[in-house]
Amino acid sequence: MFVTLIRTVILYLFVIATVRIMGKRQIGELQPTELVITILLSEIVAIPMQDNDIPLLSAVIPVMVLVGFEILISVISLKSVRFRSAMQGNSIIVIRDGVPDLKEIKKIRFTIDDILEALRQKDIFDISKVQYAIVETNGAISVMLKPEFSEITKKDLRLKAEDNGIPCAVIVDGRIIESNFQYCNMTLKKFYELIKKDNIRIENTLLMTVDKKGNKTVIGKDGK
Repeated sequence: MFVTLIRTVILYLFVIATVRIMGKRQIGELQPTELVITILLSEIVAIPMQDNDIPLLSAVIPVMVLVGFEILISVISLKSVRFRSAMQGNSIIVIRDGVPDLKEIKKIRFTIDDILEALRQKDIFDISKVQYAIVETNGAISVMLKPEFSEITKKDLRLKAEDNGIPCAVIVDGRIIESNFQYCNMTLKKFYELIKKDNIRIENTLLMTVDKKGNKTVIGKDGK
């Protein structure tokens, strides 16, 4: 039992390391080759976890070969457009000026219902508002609305947009997160002045975020 536990921990850490080597893109945007590698990794590692008679090297070596193969494919893809197209495919425009392109939709074996569902997930319920819809190589759909339905930005109104930075969490569950101070130009002195000014009690605060301009959001443990 103890041997099985140790082998499982070793293989678990090993798979995490290999996924980290392949890069974060494999987690959120699986291309066909990456999906195949992921399936094979799970199958190869599962067997030695269940059978202690199988040497760990029987899993380690194939996994390393697959990871090396994936890295090689990635390098070749970066240098060759044709190879990249062959391995990953190309993005396809499925809607032009509000009209579905049935020929392209059938080519990727989608249905109109699939397209409409993807649009609804992007809060678009009227297909006539879509200028272009593109199915990316990972299956996700990118949408560009017609100009008259696009949101007006500060640039359109010729207003200067200020960069307030990314709001950083300075209090989480009643604890001060001092390591985040650097991201919002915060110091301990400024922090205590800020919470004193607004009578914020640290122990009663679930979350407090602050940006570079001092704009803050405070959520108490009572949800208020």
